[in-house]
Amino acid sequence: MQWVKVLGGVVGAAALLGLGIIVGHFAIPKGADSPAPSASASQDLDLKILQTVMEQLDANRIRENLRELSKEPHLATSPRDEALVQLLLQRWQDPESGLDSARTTEYEVLLSFPSGEQPNRVDVVNSTGAVLFSCRQSEENVTGEQGGPDVVPPYAAYAPPGTPQGPLVYANQGSEEDFKELQKEGVKLQDSIVLTRYGGVGRGAKAVNAAKYGVAGVLVYTDPKDINDGKSLPNETFPHSWCLPPSGVERGSYFEYFGDPLTPYLPATPSSFRLNSDNASGFPPIPIQPIGFEDAQVLLCNLGGKLAPANWQGGLGCDYNLGPGFRSNGIFPEDGQVNVSVHNRLELRNSSNVLGIIRGAVEPDRYVLYGNHRDSWVHGAVDPSTGTAVLLELSRVLGTLLKKGTWRPRRSIVFASWGAEEFGLIGSTEFTEEFFSKLQERAVAYINVDISVFANATLRVQGTPPIQSVVFSAAKQISAPGSSGLSIYDNWIRYYNRSSSVYGLVPSVGTLGAGSDYAPFIHFLGISSMDIAYTYDRSKTSARIYPTYHTAFDTFDYVDKFLDPGFSSHQAVARTAGSVLLRLSDSLFLPLNVSDYSETLRSFLQAAENLRGLLEQHNISFGPLATAVEKFEGAATSFNQRIATLREGTPDPLQVRMINDQLMLLERTFLNSQAFPEERYYSHVLWAPRTGSVATFPGLSNAYSQAENTGHEPAAWAEVQRQLSIVVAALEGAAATLRPVADL
Repeated sequence: MQWVKVLGGVVGAAALLGLGIIVGHFAIPKGADSPAPSASASQDLDLKILQTVMEQLDANRIRENLRELSKEPHLATSPRDEALVQLLLQRWQDPESGLDSARTTEYEVLLSFPSGEQPNRVDVVNSTGAVLFSCRQSEENVTGEQGGPDVVPPYAAYAPPGTPQGPLVYANQGSEEDFKELQKEGVKLQDSIVLTRYGGVGRGAKAVNAAKYGVAGVLVYTDPKDINDGKSLPNETFPHSWCLPPSGVERGSYFEYFGDPLTPYLPATPSSFRLNSDNASGFPPIPIQPIGFEDAQVLLCNLGGKLAPANWQGGLGCDYNLGPGFRSNGIFPEDGQVNVSVHNRLELRNSSNVLGIIRGAVEPDRYVLYGNHRDSWVHGAVDPSTGTAVLLELSRVLGTLLKKGTWRPRRSIVFASWGAEEFGLIGSTEFTEEFFSKLQERAVAYINVDISVFANATLRVQGTPPIQSVVFSAAKQISAPGSSGLSIYDNWIRYYNRSSSVYGLVPSVGTLGAGSDYAPFIHFLGISSMDIAYTYDRSKTSARIYPTYHTAFDTFDYVDKFLDPGFSSHQAVARTAGSVLLRLSDSLFLPLNVSDYSETLRSFLQAAENLRGLLEQHNISFGPLATAVEKFEGAATSFNQRIATLREGTPDPLQVRMINDQLMLLERTFLNSQAFPEERYYSHVLWAPRTGSVATFPGLSNAYSQAENTGHEPAAWAEVQRQLSIVVAALEGAAATLRPVADL
C-alpha cells in the first residue's frame, strides 16, 4: 500500500499549497491600498520591475537619510535611539511609500554603561599615590560633535567595576601566545596592569587571557600602525584625512557571547527566566578600559624592561619595551604604577526591534529577511547608519511600487531594524529565539547590510556557498561606481578573487563569523545568510577596519568627505542588495545553488587528508568522510538536473514548492546542537569557530589539534571520532535532503 501513502501525501500537499495561496491572497490588506496584480502560482522575477527598482534607488536620498540618522548620538535605548524607532515606523507606515505593516518588538535586556557620577579613569601614580599623569576621559572635540551629554565616554561594555593598580606591562594584542611569550621572557605578570592593542583576538579575550596569568587590569588602544598606516600627527588625521585622531578611542562590547546575557536561548521577554547577573558567564573577569593612542604613547614610550619582539612594535615613534614598570630615564619614576578605575554598571533596559513587512502574493509563508542594526556607540554614521540609510531607501522604492499596485513579491519580505547590536547582537538574537520554530520552517534567506560602505573601492560579500550564484548574477547586471565602465562583478574580481575548480577566476566570497546580525541566523537557525558592503583597496591601506570605527569621529561629514563623496558606493550597495532581495523574493525557483557547497566540502576534505595518517593510527577510519562528501556531490548534481528539467517544462506549483523547500532547508541539515557544547548558539558543523590549524571541518580540526597536544589520551581521540561522525551524519543528511522527496 506504499503507493496509496505517496498518492495521499501528494494530494494532501497540493491541497495545502492551494490553501497557502488562498491564505496569502486574503492576508494582503484590502481597502485603501491599491490592489496588487493578480497573483499567479507561476509568478517569476519580473525583469522590468527589477530595472525600475535599480533606476529609482537614489544616491541623494541615501545621503539625506544618513544625515538625519547620524545627526545625534544614538546609543542603544537612548532617547535618540527611540526617536529613530519612531522614524522607521513613520517611514514604513507612510501612505504613499510604506509597507503592508510595521511594528515593534521589545525586549528587556541587560546592558552596560559607564557611571555618570564616577567617570572611569586611568592614572599613573607614584609610590605615595600622587597622580603623575591622567589619560583623557573623552575624545578631543575637533569638529564640535565629540562633546555634549549624549556622547558616551570611552568604556569597555560589560567590564566589571574595580580599581586595580600595578606596574605596567606591554602585552601586544593580548593573545594566549602573547602572554606565553611574556612568561618565557620572565616578565612578571601577577598583579600587573597590561597594555594591549586592538586586533589579533576579540576584545573580551584579551581580559580572559590576561586573568589566567594573574593580571589585575587591562588597557586597550588602537595603534596607528594597525589603523592609520602609521600616521599619528593631528594634521595627518581627521578632519584632515580619514585617519583616526590621536585621542580617538574604540568603544565596544567585551561580552564573550551574543544575545542578552541573562536569557541565553530564551527571548528576553518579561515572563522569561533570567540568570542572576552574578552567575551569568561571558563577562570579562577583570577590569578593562580603552584609551587613545596619544595616551598609550605616553605610557608605552616610557616603559622599561626588555625590548619587545619586532612584530610587537608599532607606530608610536618609539621602541616598545615589555616592562614591567617604567624606564630610568623617562618622565615617570621607575616604581611608578598605573591605576585603572572602572565604574561601569549593569542595567536592565527595554530595547526595540522594528519590523516592516511586505506580504507575499503566492507564498506569504516564505520569508526573505533583510536586516541592519540601528544603535551606535556615538553618531554612528558609518556603523550602522550607512546600512540603515540604504535600508530606508530600498524600502521606500519597494513601498512606492507596492502602494501603486504595480508589484507585490511572490514571497514575503521582512525588513528589520535591530536594537542593541553593539552590545552583542542582542536584538537579532532575541528575535531568532522568540521566533525560532517559525523562522526555521519558513525563512528562505537573511540579507545583512550593516556597514554598507567601509570605503569606495569594491564590493565585499560574505556568505554561505549557496548565495554565491545570486550575488554574482546581481553584481554582473549593475555598473560599478566611477568611470571604469565595469560591472560591479568585474570591478570586484579585480580586487578580491580566487581560482574556482568549477568556474575559473571568480570574486572571493568570505565566510560568516559573528561580527554582525547574520550570526544567529546562520549559526543558530541554519538560514542561508550573507553580508553585503562596499570596502577599500587592501593594496592601498593596512587598516584592519575604517579608522574612526566606534569613536566619536564617525560622523556624517567623515562619510561625506572621505568614504563616499557623492554616495555612489551607497547606491551600488543598495542596487546589489536590492537585486538580490528581489531575486530571492520573486523568482519561481529560489536562486540558491546547492552545488556550490560541493567545492567547499571538497576543499575541507582535501585539508582533512593531512590528518588521515594519525587518525588511522588511532583506529579512526577516514573512509566514511570521503564517501559522505561524494554522496553530497552526487545528490547536488542530480538535484540541479531535476531543476533544469522542470525549467524546460511547465512545472506544477507542488513541484516548485517541493524543490524550493529542499533549497531552503539544505542549510538546516548542517546543524547539530550537540556538536559544540562549549560554544553558545554555534551549531553549524561547517561554520563554527575553528581553533585548530587545519582548514577543515571546524569540529574535526579543533578536536584533532587538542588530541595532538595531549598525545595518546584516549578521551581526546574519542572526541576526534565523535566530531568526524557528526560531520559524516550532517553530510549524509544534506545529501538525503536533496534527493527526490518521495525517495525515502
